[in-house]
Amino acid sequence: MMRTYFTAAVLVASSLSSCFAYAGDGALADIKKAGVIKIGTTGDYKPFSYKGVDGNLMGADIAMATGLAAELGVKPEFVTTTWKTMLGDFKAGKFDIALGGITVNAARAEVGDFSIPNVTDGKRPIARCEDKNKYTTLDAIDQPSVRVIVNPGGTNDKFAHEHFDEASLEVFPDNRIIFDQIASGKADVMVTDGVEVDLQSKLHPGVLCPVEVKEPFTHFRNAYLLRKDVALKAAVDAFVRKELENGGWKAKLDAAMQ
Repeated sequence: MMRTYFTAAVLVASSLSSCFAYAGDGALADIKKAGVIKIGTTGDYKPFSYKGVDGNLMGADIAMATGLAAELGVKPEFVTTTWKTMLGDFKAGKFDIALGGITVNAARAEVGDFSIPNVTDGKRPIARCEDKNKYTTLDAIDQPSVRVIVNPGGTNDKFAHEHFDEASLEVFPDNRIIFDQIASGKADVMVTDGVEVDLQSKLHPGVLCPVEVKEPFTHFRNAYLLRKDVALKAAVDAFVRKELENGGWKAKLDAAMQ
């Protein structure tokens, strides 16, 4: 099984104190003045951001956001968004930072700063275990008899519409239960981030399996989308670096993969 989603080499951490002590104009100054950092997240993407049985937000990136707020000396305020509306909500100023398995891409980089990445990953297919050797190429998936399912608005949606012209394509609105559609035979395959493929295979043992592809269909990185501000980016980068170096991020991700 390919596991490409843990980050690569990490640089030596900068001093956090110099970043967090910043005073002046800009997003970080606004956050510290308000005493609150607003965090946009979808809450539907385990292991990064999801709701537990009690309805509270959980996940590796939620734990990171809580830790970041503590380092900044402010309170975290989580704002619900969706993959389809995230960029518009960010542009509208509804939150200071967006996180929860967000892929670095040009459209998002135009309107905000990205932190250093904490995940390196790629798109891979997941299917019922009896079909794990069936959908090993894009051509094998893009057939009229194949039912592809995808969640709306994010990079999975974009990938599916760019690559699958012949297959039957269903845009399913609820990412929390989308994999149950494949398990129950209502869809055949989904192409999503490798970390989600491995997690959902683990959560559906003997039912859903990673498709045996030679390599991921794409390669990308996940990071946190921030309001444009040199000081805010420096502060978040320093925090992420520290968590990568001391094992904090890996521990949070491992815990959320259960």
